Amino acid sequence: MADGVVRDDQALLEDLADGDLAALRQLYDRHAPWLSVRLTRRCNDGEVVADVLQDTFVAAWQGAGRYQGRGEVGAWLWGIAIRQLVSRLRRRHNVPLLRDPGASTAMSPSLEDELLSGVEYGDLGRAMAHLPSELRAVIQATVLDGLTTREAGHLLGIPQNTVKTRVHRAKASLRASLLEGRPS
Repeated sequence: MADGVVRDDQALLEDLADGDLAALRQLYDRHAPWLSVRLTRRCNDGEVVADVLQDTFVAAWQGAGRYQGRGEVGAWLWGIAIRQLVSRLRRRHNVPLLRDPGASTAMSPSLEDELLSGVEYGDLGRAMAHLPSELRAVIQATVLDGLTTREAGHLLGIPQNTVKTRVHRAKASLRASLLEGRPS
């Protein structure tokens, strides 16, 4: 950041791709608070959220040069964050189940952990991977993240009615894909 000039996210990501760590700091300061809140909605373990947040910005730093400039940087960061969280939760499943000495059954993963893993790695995840990026982004924002259409529109930089239209198209495509048993 030269002389206190506030740069937009796109410019920050371009500068980050060129190795500007001040750009990383500004992206972090701008996006970490809301990312943390959204991650906390999916995982109530503060340590896991903090690790995922850190991993998200490391991945953004390493992958800044691969950002294609389509969509909002915030949506791109959220995509990284949710994949980091799912990956972290999936690794948890590979750990042997712990037994509570006073309980007769093993502790099992939460329903939320199982759902996140299913969305990322199950039939729905495969179907979503075949959606065009603009449809996938609105589904992630509205369905998976629980944002209103207004919030999703703001995050993605598109009108609220466009969000509604894309959600409708995405759901129809996912429904058809899942009923056929293969991604469209």
